[in-house]
Amino acid sequence: MKPIDWQVTAQDGEARTGILRTRRSEIETPVFMPVGTQATVKGIRYEWLETELDARIILGNTYHLWLRPGVDVIRELGGLHKFSTWNRSLLTDSGGFQVFSLTDLRKITEEGVEFRSHIDGTKMFLSPEVSMEIQAALGAEIVMVFDECPPGDAGIEQTRKSLEMTARWATRSKNRFEELQELGMDTGFLSEPSAIVEEFQVSNSKFQVKNNSQPETLNLKPETSLSGHQALFGIIQGAGHLKLRRESLEKTVEIGFDGYAIGGLSVGEEKSVMYEVLEFLAQKMPQDAPKYLMGVGTPEDLVEAVYRGVDMFDCVLPTRNGRTGSAFTSSGKLNIRNAQFAIDSEPLDNECPCSVCRRYSKAYLRHLYLSKEMLASILISHHNLAFFLDTMKKVRDAIKLSKFGEFRREFLSRISNN
Repeated sequence: MKPIDWQVTAQDGEARTGILRTRRSEIETPVFMPVGTQATVKGIRYEWLETELDARIILGNTYHLWLRPGVDVIRELGGLHKFSTWNRSLLTDSGGFQVFSLTDLRKITEEGVEFRSHIDGTKMFLSPEVSMEIQAALGAEIVMVFDECPPGDAGIEQTRKSLEMTARWATRSKNRFEELQELGMDTGFLSEPSAIVEEFQVSNSKFQVKNNSQPETLNLKPETSLSGHQALFGIIQGAGHLKLRRESLEKTVEIGFDGYAIGGLSVGEEKSVMYEVLEFLAQKMPQDAPKYLMGVGTPEDLVEAVYRGVDMFDCVLPTRNGRTGSAFTSSGKLNIRNAQFAIDSEPLDNECPCSVCRRYSKAYLRHLYLSKEMLASILISHHNLAFFLDTMKKVRDAIKLSKFGEFRREFLSRISNN
């Protein structure tokens, strides 16, 4: 039995919808996954994520949770699901990106990475094996291999050495991962997995699939039983070098994983480079597995990546921008600090069905923000997440109706005209 089940349900060009079943959730793709770095999506209660926002999967950060509160604490309390009370799916990153961001505090060897904690300066060591052990203790449904993420402008030789090490580390990650599964070290294991099946939220869109309509979908395989174990995703590196991206893809597929991620994008390279890599790479990735673009991005990035065949996304932008008063809307971004909103009685986005837009005006939100009330960050972050998740709902509906091209043109036109 497999840890996850993945089926494509509709396709329009390279864009596709699918159903990803884990031991805890049934997830419609393309999907945006809110980021819960320290076992919390900043400023957002799980009750809101579960009900109004209907997020089926969120991220946890291996590096941050390892340093605080610590693996021993989380394991003692039953794993990340029980510790945080989030009972839907989790994906944990490997910790590699955060470690490699500590440019002046780390030393890379074949064995792993030695670094000093950004919290108290304690010397730490993270390797493929240690990353797998931490992620088993966290107990997420999807685990990421430990990889090295080179800078976006890295040269060919530096990038080649990096991707070759990433491939070796991927093999070590998989070997240790399988050992830990056999040893029963996964705190999230379910002996009788039962994916949550609920009504998906309805978006406000002309591309909406009506409840009584039956858009043409691909033939689905019979539903398969799941093993109750964690799934492991490989990561494809190569910076902006297409030849190296192909090499990394071939090495990663040869090792074999439950899903495949595209790493090393949105790390300083030009946006055109990211789109070129996606155009080249996504169609060459295994079509019978989910394709995950790590750490990306803006609403425009999501739509453009779906157009090129990507299924899964995560990014901190909705909550990070929310904390600085920046809101994403169907007409582009707005900054609530601007004086033009001082007596604006309209919501952030007249087309957004979220509870923030149904109740609060831009003038009130601006007042809260300028008064340094924490509620401002909470409400704008809530709206931003609702906008990202609703955008993905509209994307899925447009693909099912074979109207994604029309949706993409209209969406990008409105965003760019702001």
